[in-house]
Amino acid sequence: MYRSFLFASACLLILLQSCSTTKIPAKEEASSQSPAPPNYNVEKEFRAAWVATVANINWPSKPGLSTEEQQKEALQLLDFLQQHHYNAVIFQVRPQADALYKSDLEPWSYYLTGEQGKAPDPYYDPLEFWTEAAHDRGLELHVWLNPYRAHHTAGGPISEQSIVKKRPELVVHLKEGYHWLDPAQKGTQDHSYAVVMDLVKRYDIDGVHFDDYFYPYPSYNGEEDFPDDVSWKAYQAAGGTLARGDWRRQAVNQFIERLYKGIKTEKPHVKFGLSPFGIWRPGYPASVQGFDQHNKLYADARLWLNKGWIDYFSPQLYWKINQIPQSFPVLLGWWDQENRLRRHLWPGISVGRDSSAVNVQEIMSQIMISRGMLPNSKGVVHWSISSVTKNPPMAKALVAGPYKNDALVPASLWLDDQKPDTPSVSTEVQGDSVRVVWVPKDEKDAFRSVLYYQYGTAWNYKVLNRKDRSFTLTRALQAKAGAPQPLLKVAVSTVDRVGNESERKEITVPQAGI
Repeated sequence: MYRSFLFASACLLILLQSCSTTKIPAKEEASSQSPAPPNYNVEKEFRAAWVATVANINWPSKPGLSTEEQQKEALQLLDFLQQHHYNAVIFQVRPQADALYKSDLEPWSYYLTGEQGKAPDPYYDPLEFWTEAAHDRGLELHVWLNPYRAHHTAGGPISEQSIVKKRPELVVHLKEGYHWLDPAQKGTQDHSYAVVMDLVKRYDIDGVHFDDYFYPYPSYNGEEDFPDDVSWKAYQAAGGTLARGDWRRQAVNQFIERLYKGIKTEKPHVKFGLSPFGIWRPGYPASVQGFDQHNKLYADARLWLNKGWIDYFSPQLYWKINQIPQSFPVLLGWWDQENRLRRHLWPGISVGRDSSAVNVQEIMSQIMISRGMLPNSKGVVHWSISSVTKNPPMAKALVAGPYKNDALVPASLWLDDQKPDTPSVSTEVQGDSVRVVWVPKDEKDAFRSVLYYQYGTAWNYKVLNRKDRSFTLTRALQAKAGAPQPLLKVAVSTVDRVGNESERKEITVPQAGI
């Protein structure tokens, strides 16, 4: 045994000596160089917030505000998102088969003017306004629709223009006062499909979004079954053989698949996002307890994710990390395992508007857990924007912590994996400043730009918006201790609508006269 050990030790020593005297090939030498400085790569993370218009939850603050007041409130929200380094807003434009935009299919929303069917006066198109203002601030604009809700209890009087009056054969009345479109009826599917495609065709939006309302929650109908006897009996009379629950799920599945394909045919870059209830079914995974959306909302959300009928998936994981029956990381891990086609998984998060340190830390921890579990496509969606705008400790902690730097929305490579062309870049020395100027090779393929800059040995970056074509930097940065650090290099890249970043054009800054 001892002799064998000596022989093995001698062999190992010879091997180590051989390695230490062997010349490393040039290619390997190059690959062993230090990696790029950490700030040379821009952060990529989806940072979004929902803006709810139903019942005037977030915007406008009440029905009937003037056009000027509505626009002022909208810009305050968008400015907040930009200043706190968000990059997307999910804006509810169809809360109850109505429209917060000019539509020939549905009436103007009660939540906008206080009267269903009444346009803003002075006239403007709120969605057009929101889209342009969001894009000017570097924010993606996703339209959020409720596909089946026909009228909400807070939605004011039902007008003659409402689908409740115009297409009563598609609508059922629920015991708690809601009106709901019957998802199994072809007329419902055709109408909601037409509404979505009208938005995709006419507006420069970045995404279409549904939340968790498919068949209504049982509480909306006094805990009784959804009243679809007419369509169910018609299905059976036509020879249908599915069980009632499977038939309902099939109707929703057909609509989701049809819509995804329709959006991609019309505008491939427009993302389709879904935010279902956070639990697919109790027992998935084993420790999870709670509401069964599969059997109550007839939403087979796991199927949609498995099939890739979405571009991003934001299950509403509105529970705390240590809430064992509905633990945030446990549920996030389960949804990630179901993400077979590796679409974006950006969970919806909310633990209320409590401004306590414990609550603020919970949100910070959930963001960091999400980053750690999903490093290749980071991001979360905040429910709702008021949970941050009306919670100063939360807003401060976010911008001082995980949202300290700008970030790009992660690329959706299954939609488009072609990088934009590298922009042309020049610099102009102006006294103590350097003005960096760039021109994208294709303006239509330029949604944002990234300016990278090096002072001394440290790199940093700034994400700029669609109309920005120049930025001025100081020629030297005063260090906290020691001599000023000169601006040595700058680089600029172009970012397209689906998040692809071009190669960087790098320029060395002249140093004479500093």
